[in-house]
Amino acid sequence: MLDIAEELHRWVEQGRDFAVATVVAVGGSAPRQPGAALAVDGDGTAIGSVSGGCVEGAVYDLCVQALEDGKTVAERFGYSDEDAFAVGLTCGGIIDILVTPVRGGVFPAALAAAVSGEAAALARVVDGPADLLGQALLVRPDGSYEGKLGGHPELDRTAAAEARAMLDGGRTGTVEIGEDGSRCGQPLTLLVESSVPAPRMIVFGAIDFAAALVRVGKFLGYHVTVCDARPVFATAARFPEADEIVVDWPHRYLESTEVDGRTVLCVLTHDAKFDVPLLKTALKLPVAYIGAMGSRRTHEDRNERLRGVGVTELELARLRSPIGLDLGARTPEETALSIGAEIVANRRGGSGASLTGAHTPIHHDGPRRPDGLIGSVA
Repeated sequence: MLDIAEELHRWVEQGRDFAVATVVAVGGSAPRQPGAALAVDGDGTAIGSVSGGCVEGAVYDLCVQALEDGKTVAERFGYSDEDAFAVGLTCGGIIDILVTPVRGGVFPAALAAAVSGEAAALARVVDGPADLLGQALLVRPDGSYEGKLGGHPELDRTAAAEARAMLDGGRTGTVEIGEDGSRCGQPLTLLVESSVPAPRMIVFGAIDFAAALVRVGKFLGYHVTVCDARPVFATAARFPEADEIVVDWPHRYLESTEVDGRTVLCVLTHDAKFDVPLLKTALKLPVAYIGAMGSRRTHEDRNERLRGVGVTELELARLRSPIGLDLGARTPEETALSIGAEIVANRRGGSGASLTGAHTPIHHDGPRRPDGLIGSVA
């Protein structure tokens, strides 16, 4: 639901009733992941998507019905070989949908937090006793929470603790706990949607390639910073779409700014006096991606310089250089697309190979860790 928070927040401020259908679980080659949502208001206006088109009509009808009767309902959609024209997913996947009428509760606060960039998690019961289905908590980073799931008094505290753990890692997904708040007893399933500030992309080097990469970074949802030690190049006029422009030596700025396991660092300076101290610092940080521009000759020379200042082979193995995927890119825009594609492949666990003729999954469930291996980033 939080993926369409901005528009839903406007609906709340306008006093419009609406129902939200949220993907709570997927199987096979489902097009959208848990948390994806479609919402319908009292006038029949729809926003968002749960399947990329396969079952939108049926889900729309469920939302209209939920608005009429005020009831939360769970529904599963899949592909049937016996009737390929029935409502379902032609891609062969399965999605579980929870449809909830939104009339107060913690939902407005969750939407406001998402719109303002505040860290918070929305935890909802998506499978379990009928009287708990759709009940929600809004959980803050300090562990405090609003709302009530009902049932056993320990349930809210356990649910809040589980949601806080997922929020710490910026993760959205499901978790099972006992109906009484313990690990035993009748289980129920929570969908936890984490709303966290946009991940950071820091682009070092205020060159024409950087201007194109800023646009790609914004398109991918990053908060983009451009850093360069040369004030004549690091200007708002040259990078109007950047969220932040910093005039400082790259390594000094990186040492002083905040990064995390979602941060991507793109080094486009390809000048040893900037690159070496910057990459020496960067390769010790637990960030998601570090890429550096330059020819293969520049790459080899830079690696030798980095070894000379004490960078280990294990640290060097984290460096993506020459930066980007092999698209045959030449223009700044094509190069930026190649870098963005590598960042997405690294984040989602993709190979970067063409899907044509391949026998690999289209959707990957395993993001890459900061060390470059597949697995959880938490």
